[in-house]
Amino acid sequence: MLAMNFTSFLTLLAVGVVVAAVYHWILRYRFLEGIDSFLAKVAVGWVGGWLGSPVLGHWLWKIQSVYLVPAILGAVAAIHLNVLCWKASAQFFGAGLGAVEEIRRKPAA
Repeated sequence: MLAMNFTSFLTLLAVGVVVAAVYHWILRYRFLEGIDSFLAKVAVGWVGGWLGSPVLGHWLWKIQSVYLVPAILGAVAAIHLNVLCWKASAQFFGAGLGAVEEIRRKPAA
């Protein structure tokens, strides 16, 4: 599905917007606050929806060349993994910096 028509693009955009809205405002699963975080989720959800059918298969409902269930599952997986990776990296690097500062504060014996 490399070449896509406008209807397929809009379908994937709608899937990305709905899944991003659910994650951002209903589930409140986010790394950053604000509209820019929501728009980033929409972009990641669009890519996840685009990759959903090739990875998860072609099944159930179809609009143009977009299968809805794999697109929704792909968008959910992409958005969830994106936020999870950012949270994990912030926790990892945040703890790492705190540990380095703690070592620097200790006097040499």
